[in-house]
Amino acid sequence: MSDYVIEMLHITKIFPGIKANDDVTLQLKKGEIHALLGENGAGKSTLMSVLFGLYQPESGEIRKDGKKVEINNPNDANALGIGMVHQHFKLVEVFSVLDNIILGAEDSTMGVLKKKKAREKVEALSKKYNLKVDLDAIVEDISVGMQQRVEILKMLYRDNDILILDEPTAVLTPQEIDELMEIMRGFAREGKSILFITHKLNEIMAVADRCTVLRKGKYVGTVETKNTTKEELSKMMVGRDVSFTVDKKDIAVGSVVLEVRDVTVPSKRHKKDAVKNVSFEVRAGEIVCLAGIEGNGQTEFVSALTGLEPMTKGRIRLNGKDITHFSIRDRAKAGVSHIPEDRHKHGLVLDYTLEDNMVLQRYWEPAFQDGGFIKRREVRRYAEKLIDQYDVRSGQGPVTIARSMSGGNQQKAIVAREIDRGTDLLVAVQPTRGLDVGAIEYIHNQILSVRDSRKAVLLVSLELEEVMNLSDRILVMYEGEIVGEFDPKTTTVEELGLYMAGARKQSEVAQYDGE
Repeated sequence: MSDYVIEMLHITKIFPGIKANDDVTLQLKKGEIHALLGENGAGKSTLMSVLFGLYQPESGEIRKDGKKVEINNPNDANALGIGMVHQHFKLVEVFSVLDNIILGAEDSTMGVLKKKKAREKVEALSKKYNLKVDLDAIVEDISVGMQQRVEILKMLYRDNDILILDEPTAVLTPQEIDELMEIMRGFAREGKSILFITHKLNEIMAVADRCTVLRKGKYVGTVETKNTTKEELSKMMVGRDVSFTVDKKDIAVGSVVLEVRDVTVPSKRHKKDAVKNVSFEVRAGEIVCLAGIEGNGQTEFVSALTGLEPMTKGRIRLNGKDITHFSIRDRAKAGVSHIPEDRHKHGLVLDYTLEDNMVLQRYWEPAFQDGGFIKRREVRRYAEKLIDQYDVRSGQGPVTIARSMSGGNQQKAIVAREIDRGTDLLVAVQPTRGLDVGAIEYIHNQILSVRDSRKAVLLVSLELEEVMNLSDRILVMYEGEIVGEFDPKTTTVEELGLYMAGARKQSEVAQYDGE
């Protein structure tokens, strides 16, 4: 019997213009949590897609329990007990949670679906692994954290014992990440084996037994996490030392760029307002962070600010000019750049080329069009400049279809496009979601350069380390209201956590102090 439950030996996978996996070997032990680490575009998701049968390798072989196996499609993978939660979930949004879990593995007699039996099995799994979900909820109405639970339950329902998790924490809140880590430890204790793709070194150190590192499609090495450090892993990943702190100099703030007064936004999910009478200002030369646990109104507020959703009341002014009723394009022209929360829904046209995505907010400018005709050569030149500057990796450069790029490189393309516009206000929502440490270091420095050039930045982030490192002021949002304002130099993560969880409000603290 082999020491390894899965062996991927000398795997090579080639796409047009790029060797995504170049002679990569990965070995997974039974009952271990094995992290797969690498930069954006290093070939991690491709390697796991080969294991799950989504891609066929040009060379190499896969063994399960020491025996060579052929995995031609995901059904073959499932038959071998291999399940995968993809970085971008594979759910039917208009189906219920239960229907999504059993889809493709339906138990039926004479064409009649045995839904009661399926429900009982899912409820038992949900209780056993503490994966609470509403089985009758429609998927499009539940949070991304809940959608991930649905994906995990899909694997468990199929009795998979080799679990592939591709960037499982990229869309989760800190609390949900802690819960997922505990669930993963429980799986490992039970004898399940986990392959865990991530960029987050803290998570690898906390939960993984071993870590395999890829760089530019090639195998770098496998290490025991107890015998290594974050710094050593980051150097293996990017090939150089990476700074984990941000060098931020103090600058004097200027005039008000963004003024928000009494903004109220309705909720799509219930009768209460998602945002209630929110007022604040962002000045030139400062980064103001809107912090909070996901689902407390930040998404709806940013949608109203950028014109994606209507407000029921309130005023928005940019450099003193009322833009409350401006269209999305007019807000962009007035000086608003937006790095959106959902890169697929609001950040990119996935079936456009990379170069066309790079000018989505500017193609009407004289630099890129003449008499209604796009200047293709200028668009190409501009895209090549941004691709080089932000290290956006893609198989065919500017003509790569956006859909075919890794999630991290899609994110870098959006960040490049929005920052390069040089607008007076940058609205950055989860700007480093899904990025590796090297890319995070670069993006943080670019956001600081926006602030240092006397522009205003409104940052929305769930990453408390990012919030503390980048912000000049922190506004905590809870249940649609601003419940506190903080200076990152004088507050702590623990104090922010109390306000984010609704345990405290500054108005209540002030009232108590006054008494």
